[in-house]
Amino acid sequence: MSQLYYGESLPNVDISNHLGKLIVIEGADGSGRSTQIQKITHWLEQKGYYVVNVGIKRSTLVAEELSLAQESNNLTTTTMSLFYATDFADQLENKIIPALIAGAIVLCDRYIYTLMARDLVRGAKKEWLEELFGFALIPDMVFYLQTSPNILVERNLEKSNTLNYWESGMDLGISNFIFDSFIIYQKLITKEFLRMKHQYNFHIINGNRPIKTITKNIQAKLEHLLEVNHD
Repeated sequence: MSQLYYGESLPNVDISNHLGKLIVIEGADGSGRSTQIQKITHWLEQKGYYVVNVGIKRSTLVAEELSLAQESNNLTTTTMSLFYATDFADQLENKIIPALIAGAIVLCDRYIYTLMARDLVRGAKKEWLEELFGFALIPDMVFYLQTSPNILVERNLEKSNTLNYWESGMDLGISNFIFDSFIIYQKLITKEFLRMKHQYNFHIINGNRPIKTITKNIQAKLEHLLEVNHD
């Protein structure tokens, strides 16, 4: 049996015989990640698959508290890491694993890799993060939408007319100007993702291209995964 977790599994959980698939789409805000999740969900459902969508900061256990804490703009790196780890663990135990056991394709709108990249940029130790998130299941496929920071700025401003404090890395003191901070921060995040790509077997997708082109790219890789599963 192949390894199912990066480290130690959650206690009293056995998914050795699950029939589902765990697919992750990673990327910054503005990368088109959520759009691709919607399109791939629709495409899979048309093919008759049962699809469950999950994403970070959606736990009923701590998501609200995490959002409130972030509004204060004074969370420490360690506190934020533990908040997000709790959010992820709750969803893994109560949403992801049950769905996989039921045979669903679970589409994750970001996974532990975003959390790790953010923390690494903020000075967290790689070994500590690997231990913290060791209970995470190893996905069947991971896509990273690598998108130019300048394009991310344009898309975020078109969507909300502002840039997010945390997604701009303003807590790092990179720059007093949020635009400059956003560009530098996103470059640092991209650097961490590229460092992780071989360890976590990312499929790097050019997020600067048209939506339809990206969707077809992802579909082609998923078709191969699902065909292999049926053989």
